[in-house]
Amino acid sequence: MSEPASIQHLLALRAQGFRMTPQRVAILRVLDECGCHLSPSEIHQRAGEMIPNLTETTVYRNLDFLAQQGLVLIAHVGSGRIVYESAAHHHHHLYCRHCGFSVDINHEELAPLYKHIQDKTGFILDTSHVTFFGVCPQCANKENTKEN
Repeated sequence: MSEPASIQHLLALRAQGFRMTPQRVAILRVLDECGCHLSPSEIHQRAGEMIPNLTETTVYRNLDFLAQQGLVLIAHVGSGRIVYESAAHHHHHLYCRHCGFSVDINHEELAPLYKHIQDKTGFILDTSHVTFFGVCPQCANKENTKEN
């Protein structure tokens, strides 16, 4: 049985000479167990159940650090809202601008596009996280119904 992604990430931090603080452990654990996108406030609330005196400032500071280390991903989901997720889950998003519904897309589906971009531009893409904005089928149907 393999170790959870959060443990692997923490071991990688330690190997690089960084401390495995209880706050970092709690934040990575929350994101790893959730497998979803969470706002800093939601992370603070959940991690606060493990560390009662955890401050929201500490969560923000550690999220910045963990993002710099490539252990968490920052996702922009419209309206200026930023959410975080574990970098262990390589996927992308479709986000409806009307209702906020989102769908995950496996990275493998976009791998040919990534390769094409790299081949065409010479850029080495170092992120595996993209959010596409549009209109979901239900909202598109509602719009079409109104027009008819």
